[in-house]
Amino acid sequence: MITPPALEKGDLIYITAPAKATDTASVLYTKDFLEGKGFRVLLSEHCLGTYRYFSGTDEERTSDMQFGINHPEVKAILCARGGYGCVRIVDQINWANMLREPRWLIGFSDITVFHHRLMKLGVQSIHGSMPLNFEKNSPEALETMLGILQGETPQITCARNEFNQQGEADGTLIGGNLSIVFSLLGTDDAYSFDDSILFLEDLAEQLYHLDRMFFALKKTGALGKIKGLIIGGMTDLEDTDNPTGFTLDEIVSHHFRYSKIPICYDFPIGHFSDNRSVIVGARVKLKVDETTSELSYLNSF
Repeated sequence: MITPPALEKGDLIYITAPAKATDTASVLYTKDFLEGKGFRVLLSEHCLGTYRYFSGTDEERTSDMQFGINHPEVKAILCARGGYGCVRIVDQINWANMLREPRWLIGFSDITVFHHRLMKLGVQSIHGSMPLNFEKNSPEALETMLGILQGETPQITCARNEFNQQGEADGTLIGGNLSIVFSLLGTDDAYSFDDSILFLEDLAEQLYHLDRMFFALKKTGALGKIKGLIIGGMTDLEDTDNPTGFTLDEIVSHHFRYSKIPICYDFPIGHFSDNRSVIVGARVKLKVDETTSELSYLNSF
């Protein structure tokens, strides 16, 4: 895997909105925040635009992404928010310069589409917070992002959850938003699940939808290939009017009844303030014991 170069003070960070339209205040807050850390910041042409649901037409959002990928001074591309829209443009973007001149791409939720494409290309990326959330993010969420950008590999620990499955494993870190991972199964961008540690998060899903997606992962063979599983925030889950009665741990554990891989719940990744950044495509070690869960990196930059 290719690791993009670490940033130094004075380097240029490019903010663009490849999916849903975003608000001006959060983008300007982020711009001030990053400039206060010593970086230069450039907004894409249509970053604050609106076209129907999106920040711009498919062509405009593609052009904005292409500009950031090709710009000789851009060292990181920070996506302004998720929502929906990345899948509409991922095949229109020419990603070749990410191989010639790699730069970090940062985001989560719908940006998971781009994490898939970069994994196919063999380029690491950052699953982390976006300007929409910066003002409400925990210090740890922003510190892990800045740390990775500047060449660090932050170790992340979280408290024991009673439903954890203890164990230790290492592999390539993949994952992101469960709905996106599910939607790309069987496509030319689908993750390779062999020798991987899979992390998943989601927002406002029906519990039976989660069960359906885990069945799809199981029936494609993905769950039998992974070496460890990290369940991040499954935020604002809903049940049907005639309740299924499922709980999240029941859904997950049903698909791992005969598996001994380490499984961690309540990991600080997802649609909430303490959304820690991790490196998609990095070699990591997951350790789950009787007191804590720990994710650490096996190779330094």
